This record gives sequence, C-alpha cells and structure tokens, in this order.
Amino acid sequence: MDLAYLRSHPHHLPAFRTHQRIRETPVGGGSICSATRLTLDDGASVFAKSWRSGSPPPGFFAAEAAGLRWLAAAGAPVPEVLAELPDLLVLEWVTPGPATAATAYRLGAALATLHRAGADRYGATWPGYIGSLALPTEPGDGPWPAWFARARLAPYLRMSADRGALSPADVAEVDQLLDTIDEYGGPAERPARLHGDLWPGNVLWSADGPAYLIDPAAQGGHRETDLATLALFGGAPYLDRILDGYQQVWPLAEGWPRRVPLHQLHLLLVHTALFGASYRTAVMSAVRATVNA
Repeated sequence: MDLAYLRSHPHHLPAFRTHQRIRETPVGGGSICSATRLTLDDGASVFAKSWRSGSPPPGFFAAEAAGLRWLAAAGAPVPEVLAELPDLLVLEWVTPGPATAATAYRLGAALATLHRAGADRYGATWPGYIGSLALPTEPGDGPWPAWFARARLAPYLRMSADRGALSPADVAEVDQLLDTIDEYGGPAERPARLHGDLWPGNVLWSADGPAYLIDPAAQGGHRETDLATLALFGGAPYLDRILDGYQQVWPLAEGWPRRVPLHQLHLLLVHTALFGASYRTAVMSAVRATVNA
C-alpha cells in the first residue's frame, strides 16, 4: 500500500495492517486516543489515531474529519484527512519542529482569516465531541452570550456537579454568572469559524512549514474563544506574536482582554467534567475574574 492507493482505497487499510507489513511506530497521543506513525510501501508516512480502549463513541472520528475539512475549506493550516473509518482516522504526517516567533505570527494571521470565514450559526451542523464528551448540537443564531451559557457552559457545569468536581456553592456561583452573562459578553459579532478546542497542545509546530491546528471541536462561535484558550495551561509559545499576527488581519473588539476568563470557562468546565476537582480552582478563578473585570 502506497499513499496513492491509500487515498483511493482508504477502507482497505485495516486489512493491510493485519495481513501485510506496514511499519508502525508509536507516537505521542493523549489520554483518549493512541497514535502511530505508519510507513507505507513508497516510504511515505501517515498519522493514524484510534480509540485507546474499546470502541469510540458513535461518529467520533467522523466528527473530527468533518471539522478538519470544514476548517481546511477556509484555508486553515490543518493536516489533510486521508482515511476516515469508524474506529480509525488517518491524517497527513507532519514532522514536529520548534515554535518560532515568525511561525507564531503567521499562525495568528491564519486564525484571523479562519475566523473571518464565518459560520452559518453558532454550533455545528454535525454531531461533535470535545475530548471524549459530546458537544450539544443545539443550533444558535444569537445572541452569542445566551447560546454560550446554554449550550457550552451549562451542560458541563451539570456534569462537573454530578461527579462532585464542584460543590453546590460553586455551582450556585457559576449559575449566577450564567444568569447574568449578557453583562460580560462584549459587542455583538457574527458567528466565527472556530477550531473550538484550541488549547496550546492542539497546535502542532512543524519542522518545515506552518503551525498546524489539530484535534478540533470545530463549530461556529465567538472568535475570542479560540484566542482565550490558547492562553490556558501555560500558554502557547510566542502567544504575544500570535496575537500581533491576528490583530494585523482582524483587530479584536475593545475590551477583549477582560473577556478572556469568560471564554476560557467552557474548556475549564470540560476539564472538571472529564478529570474532576483538580481543575476546580481554575474554574472558580475564571468565574470570579469575569465578574470582577
């Protein structure tokens, strides 16, 4: 099997992996998926990811593939989807490299161009996931704050409460923010085309080209959300240059820095829903920073 054959017959890949010799090298994955580098007969490499244990949720890899294609249609730097199967996703291989200030600036400009391509509505037209959790598919035509509270904050707040990651007092404090979210959302903007899960680990800095966006939860949303989540968990390398590149293409609305904690709250609540109380302090800090900004 070479790369041309894989493109033409993607569903044959499992049989080739079972019955013929395709060199497989484990590479860094995550807590949800395992990943391997496959070397084909023509020497080409591809990236394959599968569910780490058992079967993935229905449509999990289809959702990621749909998101990557939707982002690519707007010119975003994403790996090409080569094969999409129920339990396997195969992507273009990207050789990792160091982050640089110049690459970061170009990434910021690319994000602005992606966001500006827009979306028909908030949310997505296909069933999606963020991590291993389903994204509510409820469409939203606006205003953004009410949709964000209803479809991106409240569901993960309830999951976090159910697993004991947040106390009843914490939940009441977050609920108060949700009830008054119109006060904190900033100027109205049309839906942007988002990566949707853009923490720093979902930027793949390449050895010989752009910084790639990987593992999306692609959807229509507010453009400040992608930029805010890039600042989480230590922040992306050269974040200031990413923002400079972004602002050069599409300047952000006045007051955007004080809205960063609100936009981060979605991904932080996903983390309390998935991983528990270790992220409780970050959630409550974001709530209080939003209210007190």
